[in-house]
Amino acid sequence: MQLPTQIVFRDMPPSDAIEAALRAKAAKLDRFYDRIMSCRVTVGTIRKHKHQGKLYNIRVDVTVPGSEIVVNRDNAEDIYVAIRDAFDHADRRLEEYARRQRGDVKTHEPESRGRIVRLFGEDGYGFIEKADGTEFYFHRYNVVHPEFDALEVGDEVAFIEEAGGEGLQANRVSAHLRPSR
Repeated sequence: MQLPTQIVFRDMPPSDAIEAALRAKAAKLDRFYDRIMSCRVTVGTIRKHKHQGKLYNIRVDVTVPGSEIVVNRDNAEDIYVAIRDAFDHADRRLEEYARRQRGDVKTHEPESRGRIVRLFGEDGYGFIEKADGTEFYFHRYNVVHPEFDALEVGDEVAFIEEAGGEGLQANRVSAHLRPSR
């Protein structure tokens, strides 16, 4: 279905080439949300006394059921860069709106818990063991808090399990309070 698109030129003469570029970008908006009711694009120039060339402003108003998405981008010296940037932002906003409408929610990987059983400080790696006896390799670059050099055998840690090329690995390793000794 052809998206109803209105194009308005402000403070500049209409251009068939610019209008064609705007209509092409507007036609692709339905890739992210197929229930768009209308689209209005306003193109204009911004006058700045200290600037050599013209600066362009692109405003995209997209009407969707129950809402309106407005993108207002300016300060681009090239009209086609301004168009690209405005519609890239409109794409992201529509995609986000569609995700919310579908009820999609980002999910995070569940954290596992374990204890450091071996550390090889000079080589920068170690092993974590979960309560079920499963071991996970980790490298100093996988440690979030505290720094790798502050870790000790016996520290309780939280981590994200990952399957690595050579076996199970721990990512985003963070230590908890040390058990009383």
